[in-house]
Amino acid sequence: MAEHRSMQRAALLDAARSLLSEGGTEALTFPALAERTGLARSSVYEYFRSRAAVVEELCAVDFPVWAAEVAAAMEPAESAEGKVEAYVRQQLALVGDRRHRAVVAISASELDAGAREKIRAAHGGLVTMIADALGEMGHDQPRLAAMLLQGVVDAAVRRIELGAAEDPGVVTDAAVAMALRGVKG
Repeated sequence: MAEHRSMQRAALLDAARSLLSEGGTEALTFPALAERTGLARSSVYEYFRSRAAVVEELCAVDFPVWAAEVAAAMEPAESAEGKVEAYVRQQLALVGDRRHRAVVAISASELDAGAREKIRAAHGGLVTMIADALGEMGHDQPRLAAMLLQGVVDAAVRRIELGAAEDPGVVTDAAVAMALRGVKG
């Protein structure tokens, strides 16, 4: 029984990712989740009490995976600059990933305070991950620099997501160049 519930919950989260990446937060409804998973709408409420609860669960499940992928990309870098470059490039490489599109859709929506806090905490983990490298580069306020660097990454993500005139590779290269020139202390 527990395994069945776990599989159903995973199916609901997968459906939520698809709905968010395809149609944004407006598409994430319990009737749509029920239709995608073959569950009765009332059954969806047995797993999640609200849309915000679905969002919170997605953050809890997907952000750590995303952060681990960014950390893994940074690990082989031999210099602080290399770590910054890997940090930016990996996040932008994940833009096409369904989990990332779902997170972007979530971030753009109006959420309750609990869901917004989970997103802030997850982004805080990314900021912490890069702050050490910025400190190694001699920045006197590495945490502030890390938050500003994440702002550059977030702007590049939005540019890519909007299907800007520039090729995603051009946006990525520009973000890396800005990060390396703008964060050096």
